[in-house]
Amino acid sequence: MEHSSLLFENMKFCSICRGALPLDYEDELCPACKENQLFSQVKDYIRSKDVTEYQVAEHFDIPRRLVKRWITEGRIEYKEDEERLDTLHCSSCGAPITFGHLCQKCYREQNNLERAGFAAVQEGSDNRMRFLEKDDSSK
Repeated sequence: MEHSSLLFENMKFCSICRGALPLDYEDELCPACKENQLFSQVKDYIRSKDVTEYQVAEHFDIPRRLVKRWITEGRIEYKEDEERLDTLHCSSCGAPITFGHLCQKCYREQNNLERAGFAAVQEGSDNRMRFLEKDDSSK
């Protein structure tokens, strides 16, 4: 037991997730936990006020790209407002969207295509692995 207590004596841990931190790290929270706390504050602020991404970034003194990343990840959504919808578009068809990378139509189509790929195996076919034959016509 004495050996295990010496092992953890020279380590520092995040006070929320208990992840290991460098000894010279000045904060009590790891970067991920700090961002999660900040996001929680931002979410409460957005719910209580009608604000833009610029106003959020300015109020919390954070980079606007962080707010945009949360929008792209789908953690924050634009309100249905014409002037705000001009900034985010579907990466597939270009339609205006309120969060994420894809509009609902392209998202559904992409998911159906991915599922169809698994269903493409025909019954009665040889499903064993094999090497593809080299094309000998190039000789």
